[in-house]
Amino acid sequence: MKARILIAAALLIAAFVLVTSRAGWRPAFLGRDAISSSAPLWSGPDSVRGAGLSSDELNNIDIYKAAHTATVNITSTVYRRNFFFEVYPVKESGSGFFVNAEGLIITNNHVISGSADVQVTLHDQTRYKAEILERDPANDLALIRITPKAKVTPLLLGDSEKLQVGQKVLAIGNPFGLEGTLTTGIISSMGRDIRDESGRTLEGMVQTDAAINPGNSGGPLLDSAGSVIGVNTAIYGPGGNIGIGFAMPINRAKVMLDAVKAGKKMTRPRLGVSGTLISGDLAEAIELPAQGGFLVYDVADGSPAARVGIRGARRFVVIGNVEVGIGGDLIMAIDGRAVDRPDAISRAMSRKLVGDSVELTLFRNGRSVKITVPLTAGAAAEAL
Repeated sequence: MKARILIAAALLIAAFVLVTSRAGWRPAFLGRDAISSSAPLWSGPDSVRGAGLSSDELNNIDIYKAAHTATVNITSTVYRRNFFFEVYPVKESGSGFFVNAEGLIITNNHVISGSADVQVTLHDQTRYKAEILERDPANDLALIRITPKAKVTPLLLGDSEKLQVGQKVLAIGNPFGLEGTLTTGIISSMGRDIRDESGRTLEGMVQTDAAINPGNSGGPLLDSAGSVIGVNTAIYGPGGNIGIGFAMPINRAKVMLDAVKAGKKMTRPRLGVSGTLISGDLAEAIELPAQGGFLVYDVADGSPAARVGIRGARRFVVIGNVEVGIGGDLIMAIDGRAVDRPDAISRAMSRKLVGDSVELTLFRNGRSVKITVPLTAGAAAEAL
């Protein structure tokens, strides 16, 4: 009996060896028909030149390598009181970037607003206590300084006057505490006015769809050459990015830097006028040049414009379906630059400090005249 069992087992083993040793044999549960034994399950590029990166990707990488070490994390501590009048610290975070090798850093004013303790963390995680040198609340800018122990490489400042809608931009910062984050996009629009948390209007902002989130504030907005063209400042709506972010043009920060170097107080002047941009047929309908400009409706009492005799509208008329003031001065140019956009006056004022002067080209009584206006503080908040 045992011999028969052994013989049967031997026959079964021999049959199994014979079947499984045949070429191409595969168990049915491995899906012989579904997957070919000779074909690879994945494929790669025929060439790996440049790791398959496009010129645009290489540009992004080069800019990030050059700029991320100049971008810093800023933590500010504000001491507040609770319901029981107990003092407790509240920490806010944002970004900033070096503008020179001596440790000067530009950031947003709201990043350090009200803070008694500002700490800067570099890309290598070294930490420094920062000194606040200057604030420019009107443009939500601030200048702070550290004394770096090692060499730092600053970013180059571009020219925000030459920006165009559609050009590529890159934003670097520390959103949600995620250090050294790069996002890309384009300039979506120029000359946007928005209100900050305190209700102050920030004029002439650069709008971008590059992702800007909490923690990005104060970081650089770069062009495709790696130059800073704006300071990331705000987003549209609460929470996080929805594709609408705003940056303060870098030329505003240049004015602050020049003021600090010259030892001037950082006070923004106002011209003291309000009105509307007008041109074309509407301008010709009230006997003004078709080139147009900023038509003055009101002049703030005691303002620089009032002191030099700028005239506002005498009365208003309706032309078509538009109400227009007549009798006021038409500002056609400021410092030789044509007034051809709604924010032309605010942009011009952003380049000035109290004590500077501005040259206005006016159209008055059928002829062009030029007036030099010394700028002072104290114009009405609603006026430009």
